[in-house]
Amino acid sequence: NKMAYKYDIGLEFLRQMSNEDLNDLVEILKGKDNDERISESLSNDKKFIKHYPDHAQYIDLILEEIQRYGGNTFVNIFRGGGVQYAEILEDVCKRMKVHYSPHYSIEDIEFSLLLKITTDALEKMSEGERKELLKELDIKTDKYTPQAVVMALQTAIKLGKFKVYQFTLVIVNAIWKAIFGKGLTIIGNNTLTKWMAILAGPIGWTISGIWTAADIAGPAYRVTIPVVVQIAYLRQKHMDK
Repeated sequence: NKMAYKYDIGLEFLRQMSNEDLNDLVEILKGKDNDERISESLSNDKKFIKHYPDHAQYIDLILEEIQRYGGNTFVNIFRGGGVQYAEILEDVCKRMKVHYSPHYSIEDIEFSLLLKITTDALEKMSEGERKELLKELDIKTDKYTPQAVVMALQTAIKLGKFKVYQFTLVIVNAIWKAIFGKGLTIIGNNTLTKWMAILAGPIGWTISGIWTAADIAGPAYRVTIPVVVQIAYLRQKHMDK
């Protein structure tokens, strides 16, 4: 059942990312020791074993593994083989009831997904916590409903107050905590660190809730959801260069 990577416009940029940038993505694909992985074939690959952790040496294997996980989600289980990233992204969005327009670009769909995760997390917070969050970010608004807070965040991004990749990093960090029980090590940005602390719990609950609901889909979503968010983050970081 060996499949090869099929050229994928949604993934090709990963070839230009640094080794360090790819670390977390590889960790998610590899999983924790003894973690149940349906299709994980990366860590048994001779090339991987020989060169790990020099990811550039086996970047094709990484891209192939992402497509393979996509092929293992519930929707594609009978199809076998891998699927393109755009399809994996849309599948995750469908699971998470994300609204987006069919003519959106990949990064617009990724951003819609991030906003949905944020909105769901904000709904799990009290109004006081939402106020505290905006105070930390120095964002003014007169309403504190989850929708109003998300709109205020979007406006702040448009005005260049912070970058999409920083916003994505907060979500990546919370999901990372939910999977591995520890956050990412973020260096030297106080606002981000505080923001992460406030949002980590609610985003963690949101993700765990989705996983529980997606149990019928088998463990694939425990991989595809964090992988998609990680790729969204790396894409924004890449575009910001």
